[in-house]
Amino acid sequence: MTWLAETLLRRRRMTSPSLLLDLPPPDSPGPAARWWKPTAVVASRRRKGGAGAAPDPAAGLLALEADLLRLGYLLSAPLRRSLGELDGAGLARAGRALLEALLAEYGGHVDHVPLFRDFPQSVPADTFEFYVRRVFALLLQEPRQPCVLCGTVDAVHPVSPCAHLVCRACWDGADFSACPLCHRRIDLDDPFLRPADDPVAEAVAKNARREPLPDRAVLLWSCEDPAEVAREMLRELLDRQTPARAEDRAAIEALLGDFWPRSAGWLPERIPVRETRALVLAAALSRDARGARDLLERHTDTATDVLRLLYALMGGDPGMRAPLPRRTSLPRPVRRALLERMDRMPVPHLVEDLLRHPEAWKRMAEVLHPFEHHRRHPDAALAFAVLRGTRLDAGTPQAGELLARAAAHPEVVRFDGVRLRPLTFAGRVEAALRDGDHARALDLLGGRPGELARRLVHLARHIPAGRLAAAVAETAPRVSPGVLIAALGQLRTPPGGTRVFLPRGGTVRIWTEPDVRPPVPAPAVSAVASAIIGEMLRRAAALPPVERAVLDEELTDLLAPVAERSASSSLVRLPRGSVRPLPSGGRIRLFLHWAQPEDRRVDLDLSVALFDERWEFTGLCDYTNLILGGDAAVHSGDLTSAPEPLGASEFVDLDVRAMRAIGGRYAVPVVFSYNDVPFDRLVRGFAGFMDAPPGDLFDPLAVRQRFDLTGPAKIMVPLVADLWSRTMRWADLNLSTDGGFNDLDEHHGQLARLSSALEDAFGLGDRVTLWEAACWHAAARAAEVVVRHRDGTVGHYRRGPDETAAGLAARLTARTLPDRTWATREEAGLAPPDRGAAPAGRHTPPEAGFAAVIEDDLGVAGGAQVYALHPGRLDPAGIETLDASGLVDLLSPATVPVPAAYPPP
Repeated sequence: MTWLAETLLRRRRMTSPSLLLDLPPPDSPGPAARWWKPTAVVASRRRKGGAGAAPDPAAGLLALEADLLRLGYLLSAPLRRSLGELDGAGLARAGRALLEALLAEYGGHVDHVPLFRDFPQSVPADTFEFYVRRVFALLLQEPRQPCVLCGTVDAVHPVSPCAHLVCRACWDGADFSACPLCHRRIDLDDPFLRPADDPVAEAVAKNARREPLPDRAVLLWSCEDPAEVAREMLRELLDRQTPARAEDRAAIEALLGDFWPRSAGWLPERIPVRETRALVLAAALSRDARGARDLLERHTDTATDVLRLLYALMGGDPGMRAPLPRRTSLPRPVRRALLERMDRMPVPHLVEDLLRHPEAWKRMAEVLHPFEHHRRHPDAALAFAVLRGTRLDAGTPQAGELLARAAAHPEVVRFDGVRLRPLTFAGRVEAALRDGDHARALDLLGGRPGELARRLVHLARHIPAGRLAAAVAETAPRVSPGVLIAALGQLRTPPGGTRVFLPRGGTVRIWTEPDVRPPVPAPAVSAVASAIIGEMLRRAAALPPVERAVLDEELTDLLAPVAERSASSSLVRLPRGSVRPLPSGGRIRLFLHWAQPEDRRVDLDLSVALFDERWEFTGLCDYTNLILGGDAAVHSGDLTSAPEPLGASEFVDLDVRAMRAIGGRYAVPVVFSYNDVPFDRLVRGFAGFMDAPPGDLFDPLAVRQRFDLTGPAKIMVPLVADLWSRTMRWADLNLSTDGGFNDLDEHHGQLARLSSALEDAFGLGDRVTLWEAACWHAAARAAEVVVRHRDGTVGHYRRGPDETAAGLAARLTARTLPDRTWATREEAGLAPPDRGAAPAGRHTPPEAGFAAVIEDDLGVAGGAQVYALHPGRLDPAGIETLDASGLVDLLSPATVPVPAAYPPP
């Protein structure tokens, strides 16, 4: 499996369900060899008397197909043909690599071994008694003495490497996977760890059971032209209008680096997101500083662009959400290129940009050495002199030259006799707002459309509705859809709830406060919202028209993404604040897995806090309370270390009905770093939830969500579950904390405030949903619109003779009565592709040219644009698949000329 295949597999849920694999595979089998044990191959080798016998390729291919089917995947005919051409050893390597990549999607590529290996049956019912026995044994047990708990002689022996004295009679080595006293992993060959079962016999027995086939399957395709696929992937990523997730940033770096210098020719004329530009430029400058000068000129408009680039070159976050981990020197050609680019920027904008991030730029000045070349780059030197408050003593050549440059820009800087002082645009705006001159502030902000959109709520309380709406209509064509959508949601949300201020990259605490701001006048809300929606419809109308659009009413539960830079890499990409149903089974199994670096012990804890309808703390299930409410929640035990290669895994089983019976309404799962090690120090770390499998500890096919633990955070709150409605709100919050010993006992009060604030902020507000964004597309582009309702019926909408796109969009968004209704999808002609044509006499409409749905069970026309939360069987070869960000990005102002970075002062 090459890097391209792995990248495609990681991005499966974003791009398409059909995966492209580049064969042949590498020689290294990888850790998936532990998982890939097809019964046909195992039985064949055992009959032939040894593992050295060559596997039969035909039998191996059948076994691989069986394993893939158990995971919910099918081989396409071209891919199966390519695999069939490999010999036995090559097929084994390809199969292992393929299964490893697929299992990694669900978290099944590692061995999950909890503290109690027979979880949930063997979990102690009394956590306190279990703790007392551990403490007694830890404090009172002496070597070569009878056990202090049971009195057995010669049963006490130390375990490695912690050397705790463990009684073999009191603690069952067939059930424990770690030291029973300190719960740290012990050496895998320690005699205490008695094997519970024969792994080969267990694999054969598992295969012999009649396992149900998956109800959906994903088709795997063969990649015929890796370079072309890489180019298309890169184009899609670089065209995004919102900052990239961590997984997407890694993909950009891999695509550029592995195809360099060819990939330099794949870059578009414009990259909308500035953080993404920094990644691209860092890759180019690190490989060819002289040849990248044209790219630098094209993709850096401001000094902040250069600062982002410096962060990327030094291994930091180009979003500058976290402090730079280290400051490194740069090659002379790179320093000269950056100073030369800054020197060509307008001085007013250059000075202002440096003052936006003063501390970061002061550190970078020590790397760039701007005063060494003040004659060659005088404007750059002037800006740094203003930033640093450099003394300009009379009589020095440098002072004279800098004062001469300052005299040419009196509107930007003034000389106080010793130092240069700045006069900035931001200062003028703040002064106007402070003096109550909101008209002046509006005039100033009109030259910076993005900043105007971000201040709309404040201005709407002071500017007449008509004037503000006119200003928005004039400037909105130059604003990205994400910023407009965020502004629209804030404008429509009435005050009175709770405001939530999310941390930048998990480096600070979340801040919540009651929203006591005065309400925005209704005329201003109506007028400005109409201007923004009108701009969205105008952009949608500029896209290719379609005969038919299909929408799913359940999209009202999914919020339109506005900022995903801090979103976790996950199996199912849900925008923060979205609502989805919990798994329908009787029990839900949460899981956590991590592995620590060699130089640091890492103790993570999977915990669940339970609250009632008033957010009063009801109970918890964690390492201090392994069983809650009989068996409402059962914890697999606390592992306190996770050395390679095994790592550590923890599980919590939840019974929704039982938790409701003990007074719980809200369940909040949390991952804590108990000993205060940030997640980005982990070798690997991920968590998720699944339908609790009836017999297996971990079944990849039962996984409903898996997400990575990344970044400098030490607490992860993935979701808030409402047990009354059996739904969960996706929170995806990475939090930081001061000090160690993080657990629910310390944080349950903060969790209650945070979770209730999230319910207020996302549940009570009127934010833009994917449903509304899809309605804009459908109303402006489609001749007819078909809506799948929650109750299974299907509604049909058609624009009236005198109806505008805005009128149809309003009808769709409000979900008014349709023009026609069908009782079932089959009657409407929306039967899944594998069910054949509609019955005779039924409606047989054209296939959809645009669709935004939850499931994949619909027919679409060739070249259709499709968003599906669960893409399943959709074939990417004939359609354009979209994720949530892609659906919003279609509304980007691509046809509008790119404006200058800043207006004249």
